Amino acid sequence: MIRGKNITAIIQARVDSTRLPNKVLAEIEGKPMLWHVVNRVGKSSLINQTIVAIPKDAANDRLAEFCESHNIQYFRGSNDDVLDRYCQAAKFYKSDVIVRITADCPLIDPEVIDKVVTVFLKNDYDYVCNTLPPTYPDGLDTEVIDRNALNVAWRNAELKSEREHVTPYILNNPDLFRIKDVRHDIDLSNLRWTVDEPEDLEYIRNVYRKLGPSSYNMADVLKVLEDNPEFSKANQGIERNEGYAKSLREGKQTKLHQEND
Repeated sequence: MIRGKNITAIIQARVDSTRLPNKVLAEIEGKPMLWHVVNRVGKSSLINQTIVAIPKDAANDRLAEFCESHNIQYFRGSNDDVLDRYCQAAKFYKSDVIVRITADCPLIDPEVIDKVVTVFLKNDYDYVCNTLPPTYPDGLDTEVIDRNALNVAWRNAELKSEREHVTPYILNNPDLFRIKDVRHDIDLSNLRWTVDEPEDLEYIRNVYRKLGPSSYNMADVLKVLEDNPEFSKANQGIERNEGYAKSLREGKQTKLHQEND
């Protein structure tokens, strides 16, 4: 445990994705995508524990069963209030620092995670990420949040877009929080390494066929794409952060009903 802080990676996952249902359990080189994400996050040298935060409805029972069968720690919480799910998970696992990762990022790089966490630990920030603006490939997004800042967001966020997603309240109130962005020296934000559409899954499977599930980093993936430029054609033109953009379009000023457990 670094500097007395319990650093917890919380990977949010669900099966009822509207664009690609059951994507987190889609097979990539013989293993479900969620398995790859957990495995890669676990290679971080700074994270103390990795858990999966999933909805508590019956549709997601299969995710709980998957975690149990693979000895993966998990937490079940609110279906729609993802901010609450994170807050309750952090409380349950006694987390001081939360590293937010999503389960649709099977190329997540533990070295990038450690870089963002290091900036957080060496400075007095409430929130550090690598997406303001994005300079890393979409799919390497890493957010590091102080537990107290997460609690402030949980107590005060009322808009639907601020509850369905974990960190918008923090980003919408920069006067209340100490925020820092970690940028790559070359802008690679045009690269899409996340999975929201069938084309994304095809893209990731192609990369995994070349690299397998072994340890590798962003540079290794870039080399694969350099050698196989046709891979990048599969998922060009898909909007980045489409889910959050959809929340804003559908109900930016709408309050989300908060479940009382």
